[in-house]
Amino acid sequence: MNKALLLPILLSICSCKQTKKETVTSSALSQPINIEYAQGFTVNRTSPDVTIIKVSSPWPESEDSFTYALVDKEKLSTITLNRDEYNAIIGVPVQKMVVTSTTHIPSLEVLGETEKLIGFPDTEYVSSPKTRKRINEGLVQELGNNESLNSEMVIALNPEVVIGFSINHQNKAYETIQRSNIPVVYNGDWAEESPLGKAEWIKFFAPFFQKEKEADSIFKSIKDNYNNAKALAKKANIRPSVLSGALYKDIWYLPGGKSWASKFIEDANAEYLWNDTASNGSLSLSLESVIERAHDADFWISPSQFGSYSELNKANRHYAQFSAFRNKKVYTYANSKGETGGLIYFELAPNRPDLVLKDLIHIFHPELLPNYIPTFFKPLD
Repeated sequence: MNKALLLPILLSICSCKQTKKETVTSSALSQPINIEYAQGFTVNRTSPDVTIIKVSSPWPESEDSFTYALVDKEKLSTITLNRDEYNAIIGVPVQKMVVTSTTHIPSLEVLGETEKLIGFPDTEYVSSPKTRKRINEGLVQELGNNESLNSEMVIALNPEVVIGFSINHQNKAYETIQRSNIPVVYNGDWAEESPLGKAEWIKFFAPFFQKEKEADSIFKSIKDNYNNAKALAKKANIRPSVLSGALYKDIWYLPGGKSWASKFIEDANAEYLWNDTASNGSLSLSLESVIERAHDADFWISPSQFGSYSELNKANRHYAQFSAFRNKKVYTYANSKGETGGLIYFELAPNRPDLVLKDLIHIFHPELLPNYIPTFFKPLD
């Protein structure tokens, strides 16, 4: 054979051998990403091109867990995964994403991936100016609401992944979307019990955009700010007592003693009057029992949707019995709203617990942060 023809043939054979697929299994997990506070997910790197995310708590008391494989798009055709081991296999970096909770949006924004969001349910509740601008320009499509997500519209958008939010595994819209070969990945940030645990879910979003280092740096800054504020609060000489919540149909709902909200009050060096309860959710109490324990509370925070003293008094005259009401020491997040009326607290607070803590320190111990401008909690009108 002519040597000039033989060389290209040999090179072609070698090239074919080099495209042999690499087999990767979950047993090869070797490089776990450091997760310090979050309890609901883990991230592991099985190879330079494959990242495994396991969500163990997609909702409170879940018996289900979900495992997702994220594979570098450039290597997707050369890597073989056992599909039975994963609930979804997704090529990354993702270019088109649908998310379903306002708490997901700040993570996309701080990672610099706002433009990857193409659809969202209940867009009117989005407060972020950056994402609102994209909604107004028609770049983020309205998809109904999360409880009855418009699956036909989602399928028409053809996102590479839908980040789902659910209270259980019974979501027919998600099932329909998955049957159309669009992966649905559950996010359980809302089920975390600690403030920093919720914020650490930025490390869940980062691998979808191959931005793990950026997420580590962002979370470290939030963690340091939070812990520095917590240390500052300990310098206060007085530890005030705190009431929370309000009545809804004759039942007073307020945070349990092991809840996210209770932890904020503790870290702000104040005494939450129900910190001795074991619930990590909400408590349902009678008005009489709340008055008995919190009649003389120094502060009252988060009085439901009420934004003024007149609204409170009109809703129930018994509210005026509390010292915090009479002394004008009631603070709410209901007066911090976005352009379309969405509450900024519900969108940003889980991602920025450091700002929530500083708000509360400013309220309970104003001498420690005298010039601080609150982000969420403000006095009732």
